[in-house]
Amino acid sequence: MSFVARHALWSDEQKDAATRMRRIVEDKNLEVIRLAFPDQHGILRGKTIIASEAIASLESGCSITTTMLAKDTSHRTVFPVFTAGGGFGMKEMEGAADVLMVADPTTFRVLPWAPTTGWVLCDLYFQDGRPVPFATRGLYRKVLDELGSRGHDFVAGLEVEFHIFKLDDPHMRPEDAGQPGTPPSVSLLSHGYQYLTEQRFDQMEPVLEILRRDIIALGLPLRSVEVEFGPSQCEFTFAPRKGIEPADNMVLFRSAVKQIARRHGYHATFMCRPKLPNVFASGWHLHQSIVSRASGENQFMAKDGGEPLSAFGRAWLAGLLDHAHASTLFTTPTINGYKRYRSYSLAPDRAIWGRDNRGVMIRVLGGANDAATRLENRIGEPAANPYLYMASQILSGLDGVDRKLDPGPSADTPYETNAPLLPKSLRDAVSALTDDPFFREKFGPEFVDYYTHIKNAEIDRFLSEVTDWEHREYFEVF
Repeated sequence: MSFVARHALWSDEQKDAATRMRRIVEDKNLEVIRLAFPDQHGILRGKTIIASEAIASLESGCSITTTMLAKDTSHRTVFPVFTAGGGFGMKEMEGAADVLMVADPTTFRVLPWAPTTGWVLCDLYFQDGRPVPFATRGLYRKVLDELGSRGHDFVAGLEVEFHIFKLDDPHMRPEDAGQPGTPPSVSLLSHGYQYLTEQRFDQMEPVLEILRRDIIALGLPLRSVEVEFGPSQCEFTFAPRKGIEPADNMVLFRSAVKQIARRHGYHATFMCRPKLPNVFASGWHLHQSIVSRASGENQFMAKDGGEPLSAFGRAWLAGLLDHAHASTLFTTPTINGYKRYRSYSLAPDRAIWGRDNRGVMIRVLGGANDAATRLENRIGEPAANPYLYMASQILSGLDGVDRKLDPGPSADTPYETNAPLLPKSLRDAVSALTDDPFFREKFGPEFVDYYTHIKNAEIDRFLSEVTDWEHREYFEVF
């Protein structure tokens, strides 16, 4: 028996998708297939396999080293992988041992920008068929299963801001290599400061058209392409989808945008606030609702004209607010992302909600008998791992429902309302998560310790480097 069959890893839907995948590979004469999995940062890693070999071994899995799970955002290994337990406390992870990438055939795509190339997302398993506990896609599946056991589905729509620049110098000299290497030199595609003007949109249209065509060809549910306020800044929005699909769409979208842009002489970045003059921070607003599996009805929708949300929706909202502080490490996982939380900036700085108010953390959209009623959480940065971002939302919301929490009144003056402030730095966020018993229970202490270890490694590197600010501040005066 194959590895997939022996451990019953595929559903009937996945088995049918595998049959379609084999047929498409043959019909389109694909030459290679990229096997990819989202790592702890939501970055795609994996291997490119000759198509015939990939299809022949589709149900056997493809080996990949566990050090992929041991890296920070500079791609440095920050666990002692050659010690007992490999730094993870698990024999299976020690010595840079292998795990298996097992394709999820329902995610298979033909890449429009890479000739004769297929692509498929994978899940990670140990040799005995157990899922790897540090793989975030698998962790998100478990959270979705808990929600499903209550008869509900999670629905999410994506609203993602990012920057696209003209690539002037990629800095590919040997001395530019490193961990991290020298970032590219770029120039603007538009001067910005003209939010949603057709003039600014047309300046960016040449590259936006390229991206739009390939994103649609991928089958992603693109709804709109807009120019944002900042120079060279834009926003793509996507129609709502259920379950794991919106998270999968986000990792594919980010990877696709960066690859397509680079092939055409541009640099796209989902970094929250690039260090360039006049550039504005980018956010990732997550629109979310819950639907009943039995009836398909939106559980956030109010039946009473006096309330914007149902009792279920109000409790879910209260859960998001109650756990906002500790969950920030999942919604904003980079040092840079905390430079976005500024008062009077259209970005949140405290855990509050409002009715159609863009200064709050959570914006309530919809109303009585409106099937599109939803919560727009504006807390996230576009570099967040979508599996952790969405998992944290579901767990927080369910806790609010279970405890029948109340979110309190709408905040009409969001930057003046007395409410808990969001963490001011990544270190504050790490401390909040480390000390929080709720997420330690729900995600498991092993995962929380693993994830905070990686983030502490990034913080320690940041604090050990002399910054431009320090040099300007002290070099002359002292």
